Amino acid sequence: MSLIEAPAPDGAARSLVRSDGGAGWRAAVVVVAGLAVLPLAVLVVVALVPAGGDDGTSPWLHLIGTVLPGSAWTTLKLMAGIGLTTAVIGVGTAWIVATCRFPGRGVLEWALLLPLAIPTYIVAYAHVELMDYTGPAQTALRWLFGFKSARDYWFPSPRSLGGAIFVMSLVLYPYVYMTVRAIFELQSAATIEVARTLGASPWRVFFRVALPLARPALAVGVTLSLMECLNDIGAVEYLGVKTLTFAVYDTWLNRGSLSGAAQIACLMLVVVFLLVWAERHARRGQRFAHAASKARPLSGYELAGWRAALAFAACALPVLMGFVVPVVLLADYASRRLDVFADPGLIRAGVNSLLLALSAAALTVGLGLVLAYAVRLRPTRLVRALARASSVGYAVPGAVLAVGILLPLAYLDNRLNDLSVALTGTALGLVLVSSGVGLVYAYVVRFLAVSIGSIESGLSKISLHLDMASRTLGRTAERTLVEVHLPLLRPVLVSAALLVFVDAMKELPATLLLRPFNVETLATWVYVQASREAVGDAAPAALAIVLVGLLPLVLLSRIGKVERRGTSRRGPAVARGPESLLVEP
Repeated sequence: MSLIEAPAPDGAARSLVRSDGGAGWRAAVVVVAGLAVLPLAVLVVVALVPAGGDDGTSPWLHLIGTVLPGSAWTTLKLMAGIGLTTAVIGVGTAWIVATCRFPGRGVLEWALLLPLAIPTYIVAYAHVELMDYTGPAQTALRWLFGFKSARDYWFPSPRSLGGAIFVMSLVLYPYVYMTVRAIFELQSAATIEVARTLGASPWRVFFRVALPLARPALAVGVTLSLMECLNDIGAVEYLGVKTLTFAVYDTWLNRGSLSGAAQIACLMLVVVFLLVWAERHARRGQRFAHAASKARPLSGYELAGWRAALAFAACALPVLMGFVVPVVLLADYASRRLDVFADPGLIRAGVNSLLLALSAAALTVGLGLVLAYAVRLRPTRLVRALARASSVGYAVPGAVLAVGILLPLAYLDNRLNDLSVALTGTALGLVLVSSGVGLVYAYVVRFLAVSIGSIESGLSKISLHLDMASRTLGRTAERTLVEVHLPLLRPVLVSAALLVFVDAMKELPATLLLRPFNVETLATWVYVQASREAVGDAAPAALAIVLVGLLPLVLLSRIGKVERRGTSRRGPAVARGPESLLVEP
């Protein structure tokens, strides 16, 4: 994860720029970093401080004896299956799109990103509807072959570990596809053509040249997929797969043990940090550069006949199963339940989602701007380290963040309540927890990395000479930010806010655990309706989430076109994709 790489000024220029970029900005960085790291610090404290259970034993002993072995083993198997499946689908489709020319390739190039618009839990609901005993798949099978009951044939259960791997891989493979396709397209044509002239077949070129060069990007894509897998709660619960994330949710809400949930969350933190370490270790020393100043694009393999049809089918199938089929099913359900659109509960959920997502987007972009500008003013090791620490929330599952946020908020609420009683004799109750503050806090901590990554990318393209010119005209650092940088950063700020807004609209694990009593969002509305097997009632809200989720795909498509053209833009680039959160420049 990178921070600001501002153009290197000479000593006099740096002193001029930093002349009034003083303690206020450094204090702001310390406060933001403290708030971002606080939930994780709370979790560690709770895990290390022994807390006795009802029978006087430590919750650790109970968890180790009952919950952890099964959920940890299930989580490992799920992650292994998703890692392998997303790697195969993502690398395969990326190689075909980047190196082959066939009818329909242009459409599939961006269509392969479409599953990113759908949360995993919505795809899980749709596939169960399709593949269950009463769904159209098994109904057609019985009609075709004359089967009378389930005992007459075998059909894989969608509510199983294999079903979860299948469904979640269909949604998560674009992380691998995005990162690996960019590497395949940036590889110099000379590298591939040298291998061809030496007699290497297409398969040999792929396995011996292209794939080893793409290994760092593959590690990044798979790591992002596994982090999203760890973050998921809606899909795994609906499919009956009891992972560590489900254990946090179950231990907290169903067993009433917040300390036990915190301890499981700490174990998940260890898994997340191991993933990040493994990703960094896998691409350690894996840096490649083109010998020429400008790499020549690949000419590609021209496919025709059955080869073209096979390539089209290989790329179209993930899109069909991961986006088209679920959306068509939800649209069909929604068209038969038009009355649900007027449901007051759904309307309130939509309004709540909008308010929460807008609040989170505004705060996240504002704090990201503070961090990025502070690093520009004072690019010291301490400031950079604090800004980097502020981004750690993106790697933490929402359920883990929720546990770490609720504890300090509840403590603060109790102190405020005590103070109110002492001063006025009136009890305030849980003001912070019940007002949605905790939820916005969780969104900001989780998605702050998206904002920082986007803004630092934009700031890095603004010459430091503009800062120097502004200072020589008597402007302070704050006025320079307002009058010079903000107008130039407008596209970045808008795109960063859009990415955070969409992520907040889709977020489910933290929302489930931190939402105020009797407050629903679109995501929790879908979850609640699906939990009582009323997927038809959930379809309108699910479709709304999908439509909102398409917005960042337009941004990602635009970014891809800009990168491929290799053109320099007059203004800062738009927000970077999620892969930039782990790729160092």
